[in-house]
Amino acid sequence: MTHPIPAASGDDETARPLRAGIVGTGGISELHAQALAAVDGAELVGVADLDPERARAFAERWSRASGPVVEPVVDLDALLALGLDVLHVCTPPAVHAEQALAAFAAGVHVVCEKPAALSLDELETMTDAAAAAGRQLAIVFQQRTGTAAAHVRALLADGALGRPLVATCQTLWYRPQSYFDVPWRGTWASEGGGPTLGHGIHQIDLLAHLLGDWASVSGQLWRLGRETETEDVSTAVLTFANGVVASVITSALSPREVSSVRIDTELATVTVDHLYGHGHEHWRITPAPGVEPRPEWELPAMEEGSGHVPLVREVYDALRSGSPLPAVAAAPARSLEIVTALYSSAATGRTVTPATLRDDAARLRSLESPVTDLRP
Repeated sequence: MTHPIPAASGDDETARPLRAGIVGTGGISELHAQALAAVDGAELVGVADLDPERARAFAERWSRASGPVVEPVVDLDALLALGLDVLHVCTPPAVHAEQALAAFAAGVHVVCEKPAALSLDELETMTDAAAAAGRQLAIVFQQRTGTAAAHVRALLADGALGRPLVATCQTLWYRPQSYFDVPWRGTWASEGGGPTLGHGIHQIDLLAHLLGDWASVSGQLWRLGRETETEDVSTAVLTFANGVVASVITSALSPREVSSVRIDTELATVTVDHLYGHGHEHWRITPAPGVEPRPEWELPAMEEGSGHVPLVREVYDALRSGSPLPAVAAAPARSLEIVTALYSSAATGRTVTPATLRDDAARLRSLESPVTDLRP
């Protein structure tokens, strides 16, 4: 059970702004700072980075004359000592669990970039610690957000599109060898997995957000073009509890980049084709032959695209009221379970279900799996 943030002394109606800190000042931290600046009831008060100059420059960029000065510090302990309500974890995945546990021990909520952890075992320690502390753990899967995604999810849940039948999920991105040459990338020990975990998990998460519980995964890992410990391509067949069969491919080798989800139902095809974020213009509902488009299929007139702003806004609204996390940040383990099942299937040669996934203790501890190397 979580608890609402108390109102400031003398304030009967409006809870005080939530004090936020960011650990890690890589590129993704800028999106968190932008979201905090855009959300009412949130204020960024501190940032930590091992590089003092980077922390100082970040703090200067995001300190506002009308708001609190952002304090630059060099470690997480000093950041938590600023009296945070929420910690935003924007560091490489190998330290997510350690940093989240420290935050929960200090009574602080956590908003964590994906992948949340290097393994399901690590993620379980994080969710257990959050529950024990009465705090929330929100994982950033911003592809779930946006008014179009919410509308399509509701249509699927209500049966307005008929029964969903078959789906495709594609993350076709391009990363040169220099991307994998960054010391912490492309290794099982520090990145946890390859593009399936680091890239494809976004579209896999969106697909599961739209379709619900998964039922089985049969997958393969390939190394086709990059010098890396992990895969640079993966393929899988994923089924869902509602009977949908999905084909999933993730690639870091594709020059014409696209992120795509397609769901074919009895009455229509739903598609979203984009790259790193989607708006209404990226979604399309195509009626089946002989089926007239229905008024309820129309996307809502008020548009908000996907991104960190709507996710952070909904999470902070829940934290302020003591409500459960919203759908855009709930089910923190679902997509990591699917990805883990894909790695497990590649390692064991078996189709993996939610029940049999727990039999693969090695993959629960680490995603490290054999990769089929087809490079010349």
